[in-house]
Amino acid sequence: MTWFVVAKKDFRDAVQSQALWALVAVFVVLSLFSTYAYVEVPEMFGSSGGATFAGLLFFTVGLTGLFVPLAAIVVSYKSLAGERELGSIKLLLSLPTNRLAVFAGKVAGRAAVLAFGLSVGLVVGLGFGWFLLGGFDVVAALIFLVATLSFAVVYASIVVGLSATTGSTSRATTLALGFFVVFELFWDVVPMALVYVASGFRLPASMPDWVFLVSQLSPSSAYLSSIVALLPGLADAAGGAGQAGVEASPADPFYLVPEVGLVALVLWFIVPFGVGYYRFNRADL
Repeated sequence: MTWFVVAKKDFRDAVQSQALWALVAVFVVLSLFSTYAYVEVPEMFGSSGGATFAGLLFFTVGLTGLFVPLAAIVVSYKSLAGERELGSIKLLLSLPTNRLAVFAGKVAGRAAVLAFGLSVGLVVGLGFGWFLLGGFDVVAALIFLVATLSFAVVYASIVVGLSATTGSTSRATTLALGFFVVFELFWDVVPMALVYVASGFRLPASMPDWVFLVSQLSPSSAYLSSIVALLPGLADAAGGAGQAGVEASPADPFYLVPEVGLVALVLWFIVPFGVGYYRFNRADL
């Protein structure tokens, strides 16, 4: 049994689950609501004409940056921990397969589930934005969609990797939620705390350049920087480069560029995948 067969079975089981369709429905509603809010709310305050397609894409980044981690936890936390807890992993491994194929198949299957839900929600939301704005950049929308789906694949690797380190679903939940709290909710505080300590327990007049590099250790921050790197023209038009904390100056250090986000996302896929497989391969099942 190859990793593709494992992934196909995982996805097929998810398609038959009400949880997946609830996930799709929630994201479609959120996508429609956020699109309408971005386009119409500025006009309610007398700022008509401020809404653009570029702005809509970067406004949507905030939604997907929060939704993807939470959806990945819901979809993936039981991927391997649940099978080990129930004992069904022994049956799966009794088939002609190996642990690498099982682990890779679980990552691919859960990533496909996330990608399916995201694709539906983003297509509906951006299509609604096209209707409201009367303009649409197909190439930019496709790049944005691919980057967002890649972000979902990264988070599937993270959460499945965490699930692979334990045989308890409650412990897997704790690990996944702990990761979310540290790296998504509170990570903005970490660079400031490091600067405060490094500066003798006081905040300097200006932040050192390495603060941006540390901030990219948050997957969602790396995702935003990746969008800026892939869509620089739209980022300038929408102010996305400023949101990512990127300074455009020839004198800046080599790492003070949005492409750092792309590197960070690649590492966030590789490292959890490697650590998760290592722990799963050595586990006494």
